[in-house]
Amino acid sequence: MKKKLTPTHTFQFIDEILAQQSVKLLSLSPQKTLITSFTELENLIGEKSTDPQILTAIQETLENIVRTQLQNFPENIFWDFDFLVSSMLRQALNADEGAVTFLKVFGEKMVCLTDMFGNKTDIRFRYVHDFIYGFEWARWVQKEPEKRAHIEPFSLLFLDYLLVKGKELLQRIKHGQVVSYKLCETGYRNPFTFSREPEDEYRLLTYLAEEQLIPVAVWNWNASPVWNKPFQEMRQQLALKLNIQPQRR
Repeated sequence: MKKKLTPTHTFQFIDEILAQQSVKLLSLSPQKTLITSFTELENLIGEKSTDPQILTAIQETLENIVRTQLQNFPENIFWDFDFLVSSMLRQALNADEGAVTFLKVFGEKMVCLTDMFGNKTDIRFRYVHDFIYGFEWARWVQKEPEKRAHIEPFSLLFLDYLLVKGKELLQRIKHGQVVSYKLCETGYRNPFTFSREPEDEYRLLTYLAEEQLIPVAVWNWNASPVWNKPFQEMRQQLALKLNIQPQRR
């Protein structure tokens, strides 16, 4: 029987939440197997701010995001958070409305996005990978690079774009207007032609990471997001190279 956790409002509490769920906390980093713990991330955050209000707001925001991901993406494979946390903190410390207010808004948008794209709605994506590791962001920037290249992957502006896209996708699904987002026999949606079953997703993403073909290296606190590579095409090509089978619909 799982023991009941007592909230301590420390970052270690987030590690305990994950441990309770028996999630294998894999990192996509070619240099390590498991993610940076939230206890370790707390130390990095502390180098930028020691304000108790900000630290509490960050902890609560991350706890909400993690809980929502666990609920909506129980089969997610890679769980890196480093760059998301550093980006969130940097934006909060620079926010005109103040750090705590920014973090509240950021957390609400992230939770809403996770609820919208996960297994509790008709969208039913299996993983958070395309969002967290920047594939969606890179594709978005490529459409209007002169306007968007300076907008980072976890900016409120991009989160708002995804919220609008999610609502539109739900409407299209409702009216039977989806072509590339049809349900697979596993009950998840996969817009790609190749299989994204867990073993295939793992093989393909770890290969992409080794070849430095991940737009946002979220396992790196100081990552420099890259948008100007043909990530989608290279992903398709590598799926063929690795002999990943077509997705069964």
